[in-house]
Amino acid sequence: MELLLGVARLGSLGRAARELGISQPAASSRIRSMERQLGVALVDRSPRGSRLTEAGALVTDWARRVVEAAEAFDAGAQALRGRRDSRLRVAASMTIAEYLLPGWLIALHGQRPGTAVSLLAGNSAVVAQRLLGGEADLGFVEGLAVPDGLDGVVIGHDRLVVVAATSHPWARRRRPVAARELAEASLILREKGSGTRQVLDAALAGYGGLAAPLLELASTTAVKAAAVSGAGPSVLSELAVGEELASRRLVEIPVEGIRLSRDLRAVWPTGPRPTGPARDLLGLTRPAPEKG
Repeated sequence: MELLLGVARLGSLGRAARELGISQPAASSRIRSMERQLGVALVDRSPRGSRLTEAGALVTDWARRVVEAAEAFDAGAQALRGRRDSRLRVAASMTIAEYLLPGWLIALHGQRPGTAVSLLAGNSAVVAQRLLGGEADLGFVEGLAVPDGLDGVVIGHDRLVVVAATSHPWARRRRPVAARELAEASLILREKGSGTRQVLDAALAGYGGLAAPLLELASTTAVKAAAVSGAGPSVLSELAVGEELASRRLVEIPVEGIRLSRDLRAVWPTGPRPTGPARDLLGLTRPAPEKG
């Protein structure tokens, strides 16, 4: 249709072909194909140039409206993509938000410097609510399974460790803490709904479940500070306590009888995988496959 409009405007099939960046034989082939589909001749060709037939002039009027509508559609679609690509809303559970996302977002800024990123941090249950409520484009959670209503992919793994200040009796004992003993202890814990709490609850379900917490706090930083102060033992991500373990402000307490590990996942509402900046961020969270 654009070729036909070019012939009408320029009076030459050759000039119309050059304007569209195609060869004259290709242009002739396209016009013949259109004539076969419509069952009428559209262009009269002569040594003096090309002119539209009566049917060609009528079809050109219709084609102009179609092309204008297509251009408007394309402009609108580009505007939507531009608006989508100009922002990224991320929701992440606390451990991922504090210890992994900063590096990923710095790398994303290198790829997409014009994309504004907002981060909503909360426990895994809150992340799911944000995504299902349309308040986030991509989420990250820690836990045992993908929350209901979401699709996801594993992007890494994490180990939970029992930690305490060096002044705590567990820090001086020679044998590991038994799983039942851990279940019966008063611990400093994250709130219900957090990925850490989900894993711990599941691991100790066979031992009567967790005892009432000594303290129940809503952030990893607060739990860690309370443990460092000597208030009591806690269970935290290995990612979160590396510095404290290295400086001996906290010590890891061996535990026997349970395995405290979890998957780290990127999640999104059930359906197509993320596109635009969310797709690029998802790619940055996953290590490149090894060449072999």
